[in-house]
Amino acid sequence: MKPLILALLSFTVIAAEIVIFEDDFSRDESQEKTEEIGKGWGSNSMKRAKGNKQVDLRDGAMHIYIHEAADHAVSVTHKAEFENGVVELRFKLEDSKDKLGLNFADLRYKQVHAGHLFKVTVGTESIQVADLKTGVMAKAIREAKLAKTLSAEQKAMLKTKTTSKENALETGKWYALRVVVKGTRLSTSIDGKPVLSFSSPGIAHSTKRMLRLSVPRQAVVDDLKISALVDE
Repeated sequence: MKPLILALLSFTVIAAEIVIFEDDFSRDESQEKTEEIGKGWGSNSMKRAKGNKQVDLRDGAMHIYIHEAADHAVSVTHKAEFENGVVELRFKLEDSKDKLGLNFADLRYKQVHAGHLFKVTVGTESIQVADLKTGVMAKAIREAKLAKTLSAEQKAMLKTKTTSKENALETGKWYALRVVVKGTRLSTSIDGKPVLSFSSPGIAHSTKRMLRLSVPRQAVVDDLKISALVDE
């Protein structure tokens, strides 16, 4: 068959981005003593920080900061159900030690600890992607790790479940992060420039049901949008 005929027969499947949730955080709180995030957001502050406020809406953005009473990183959660999808947001890190994690979860899936599927972590020096479902959060692996009985084969396997790349960011500066999840592959870009792409089985989990913003110190987030990818 001639190349021209082949070209006429070929086609490209284009995925449409259907917005399922977005928030620009441009609202006021009625008081400052307790969290009042609104719009379906939740947090672990009551359970892990003795109820102390760790999320504050001000200046049209969401400020996340860990309280001294907390025994766990701040987790700010929102339901977001999709198979393939895109998460976009603007973020700012105020200190060189700050990090922002995007943790994708499915609490209905009981074969991993706390529904952890995979995670993107952005810091001022690098970006990391980890498959948690088939890695450190898989029940058998986590139990062996806690018991310090991981085999040599398990340790070698875990090294294949995460990747990172150096990527210097300035403190106090806003950046636009885009995370695309399609099949087994997760791709990241910052300010429109590709940074890191990683493929692993856990990323292809059939239904992602929740997005957790994980912050061990502090981070500022704005203009968040979650979209489902649907083939047209």
